[in-house]
Amino acid sequence: MVICLFKYLNAVICWLKFLSFKCGVMIKRFNKAVCFLKRLPSTFGSSCLYVSACNCSTEHNHGVEQNEWEKLLKPFDLGELRQSLNWITPQRLSKLLQLPLDVSISMEIFNWAGSQGGYSHTFDVYYTLIDRLGRAGEFKAIHKLLGQMKEEGIPFRESLFILIMKCYGKARLPGHVIRILKEMKDLYNCQPTFRSYNVVLEVLVSENCHKIAPKILAEMIFKGISPTVYTYSIVMKALCAVKEVHAAVILRRNMAEYGCEPNSVVYQTLIHALCKDGRPNEGRKLFEEMLSKGCLPDTETFNDVIHGHCDDGEVQEAMKLLDRMPRHGCTPNMVTYGVLMEGLCRKSQVEEARQLLDEVQQPSVVLFNTLINGYLVHGRFDDARSILYERMIPSGINPDVFTYNIMIHSLCRNGSLGTARELLDEMLEKNCTPNVFTYTLLLDGFCKENRLEEARHILTEMSEKGFKLNVVGYNCIINALCKDHKLDEAKEMLDKMIGEGCLPDIVTFNSLIHGLCFHDRLSDAVKLFHDLLLEGVIANNVTFNTLVLAFLRKGALEEATLYVKEMECRGCTDIITYNGLIKAYCSDGRVEKGLDVLGNLKRNHITPTNVTYNILVNGLCRIGKLQSAFELLKKMQCEGLTPDIVTYNSIINGLCKMGRISEALSLLDTLQSQGIEPDTISYNTLISWHCKAGMSDDALLLLYKGINSGMTPNVITWNIVVNCFVKNRAVFYQDNHENYVDLV
Repeated sequence: MVICLFKYLNAVICWLKFLSFKCGVMIKRFNKAVCFLKRLPSTFGSSCLYVSACNCSTEHNHGVEQNEWEKLLKPFDLGELRQSLNWITPQRLSKLLQLPLDVSISMEIFNWAGSQGGYSHTFDVYYTLIDRLGRAGEFKAIHKLLGQMKEEGIPFRESLFILIMKCYGKARLPGHVIRILKEMKDLYNCQPTFRSYNVVLEVLVSENCHKIAPKILAEMIFKGISPTVYTYSIVMKALCAVKEVHAAVILRRNMAEYGCEPNSVVYQTLIHALCKDGRPNEGRKLFEEMLSKGCLPDTETFNDVIHGHCDDGEVQEAMKLLDRMPRHGCTPNMVTYGVLMEGLCRKSQVEEARQLLDEVQQPSVVLFNTLINGYLVHGRFDDARSILYERMIPSGINPDVFTYNIMIHSLCRNGSLGTARELLDEMLEKNCTPNVFTYTLLLDGFCKENRLEEARHILTEMSEKGFKLNVVGYNCIINALCKDHKLDEAKEMLDKMIGEGCLPDIVTFNSLIHGLCFHDRLSDAVKLFHDLLLEGVIANNVTFNTLVLAFLRKGALEEATLYVKEMECRGCTDIITYNGLIKAYCSDGRVEKGLDVLGNLKRNHITPTNVTYNILVNGLCRIGKLQSAFELLKKMQCEGLTPDIVTYNSIINGLCKMGRISEALSLLDTLQSQGIEPDTISYNTLISWHCKAGMSDDALLLLYKGINSGMTPNVITWNIVVNCFVKNRAVFYQDNHENYVDLV
């Protein structure tokens, strides 16, 4: 018996020598290994080999270089091992395959063991080897082993396919996971359960294949496999990720059909999605249902509901939730206080936000920034400054770049550029490094005030600090230069911008195109428009409208129409475009063309406005087509638009022009009964036509009537009246002089 054990000991030593030679396994302490081998006869069994494997693995992980063991074991190879008296059982082979060997060595041992007479691989052996291959990404070898298992008649178990699916998931190959799920039943006669489907869903969601997840659930139900609560939670997460929140809510209602009750994870997922999707009311109802079902929310769930209340302006309801949090085992965090403080500041309850900050034991710089910003938004710079210097800094919390940025932004917005500049200097003194946004705020402030020289100083300072202008900064300068009529400098700035690798956007080009059109450099504007397209920037409504209106001002109706057609092709027309075109046609006396444009609006899904109809009504009245104007007025009312005083002023002028002054006066009285107050233009129009008709007394009566009705005469009113009476006096003098001559 002792001799047999000794022979077996020699065989194991041979195995260890072989493994050390093949995979570079190195054992740090030779004495420990020898002691272990000496104990081998007394502790013989599969556990002995497992402990040895663990020791080998430890040494391998430490990356020990070649030592005495490797030198001792070098002479042995696989051929010599085959000649030994060793016998490998499937259990021992499974333990050997767990060693950190190269995949090729593991396969060699696997194949050699299978060649032993009377030996057959078991499921556990295949499972262990496939696990090794999967972690190494050797999926072709895995499929060969699956085929070999099928040939050997080894029954397949679901656990093996779940293992393979997880390996594919780690390799980020979700498509292969779905294929394995299908092959389980079709190719290997292994019926998947909810466990397999859950793994597939996990992989799909982790790889952002969210839209496939509901289809997998539908297939699962169709095949008669009951989903679990976890299954539903994964699919709901997938639906919420693609903003199909309504479908996720319906799925929750259907859970009861399969005996599933929503748990905390399900509720938390849906509440977060509903609040984020702008449906806080539904989120709050679900939250109350969650509590009534005994599901415990976490702090993040409370934060979602609080955020929803604050977004709806229900800050007091949000504050009540803060009091409820401890009763449900949740502790408010910085996000909780931050959301509440921001909500209070939006409701102009800045002092309440300050009191809430006092409740926080260790407030963060973010909370202080929220309060400071709340004061600044409401124009209370002194209070914001007080929080910074009397509360924040004495508490040991240093302001960060965001603190200074919001203060600089507020100062620049209010025109206090000197104080904003001083804050930048203070930042540098306190070793708080400004960022590009800091300089951009100052740059924008100086440019808007047309203080270009100081803006250039900011640019120089930026350059010295190693900052490069971003597209926003360039846009500020280019826009300021265009407003200052320095178009050539603005174009040079554009070239510099492109040269430095900062790509201009549509705002850049719109500023330049507007400046060029304003200064009647239309050909340059058109060239820049084509450059815009070459740069890959997409023109928008502002770009086209600037060009269209510039052509219309020049009377170039045909060119303007071409740009309008291009706008229609790009789908970026708006009512401003068409109003400009209609006005140009009416000014040119081509009102019919303007009416055609009105007909095109509906085809382009654009709704006409009061301005649109007012332009056309005025155009028809000017050419004497009063009947058409009245018909257009009815059409306007049928489309839900209410004619205003501008509309009626055009009709009053048209009636007077046709000599129908009495009707115009009647219309004026009708307006007042309808609650539409005539304005100065209404009275000026009627007074002027009465004067032209020689009805100066009636003109005076109209003037008094207007003043009594609250109308304030302007310069035009007095010019009309004075000219009327000067003319009448001259006529009166001429008539009396002629009568005197006749008498003589």
